[in-house]
Amino acid sequence: MIGSLRGVLIDKDAEGEIVIEVSGVGYRVTVNPRTLADLPDIGTDAFVHIHQHIREDDQTLYGFATLAERKCFESVIGAHGVGPALGMAVLATLPPEELRHAVASEDVDALCLVPGVGKKTAQRMVLELKNRLEMPTHVEYEGSNGQQSNSTAIADVREALRQMGFGTEEVRLAVEGLEGTDTSAMLREALQRMAS
Repeated sequence: MIGSLRGVLIDKDAEGEIVIEVSGVGYRVTVNPRTLADLPDIGTDAFVHIHQHIREDDQTLYGFATLAERKCFESVIGAHGVGPALGMAVLATLPPEELRHAVASEDVDALCLVPGVGKKTAQRMVLELKNRLEMPTHVEYEGSNGQQSNSTAIADVREALRQMGFGTEEVRLAVEGLEGTDTSAMLREALQRMAS
């Protein structure tokens, strides 16, 4: 079983496939857009963590920039009905920390941002991934003073943007990295991002 590859990056394409040559053998590896962007230029040394997926009719290597991403991917594809393509889409949309937080806070809307994931699939993934992912030690819930957590505020901003008619990808980019607990201020910031 291949766990990682270090060698010369000899090809990469926008579709998410790269070729790393190790000791004269070129390995075709599927990567997500974030890993693709982090890779060095063609002709230079590269390193990726690998998940080798074997089926009766196919063997595919999936590459990740970090070990945390690979472990997260393996947890995701272990969930019922989630294959490698959907697993890659999940990690392309939600990096490991965001995915863990979404699962821990049962933020189904965050998982619905993943192309191909509907409400029912997201709910099932939340239930299954709670036992599979290494969860954060604490999750912010609404405090006794009524102040929302950041994840609750982000969920509210997402819903508001969706009701305004913005598409899934636009919403994902607008809320990515938003900080704070004031939904109104965060919504204004998201709208400013979309305007620019």
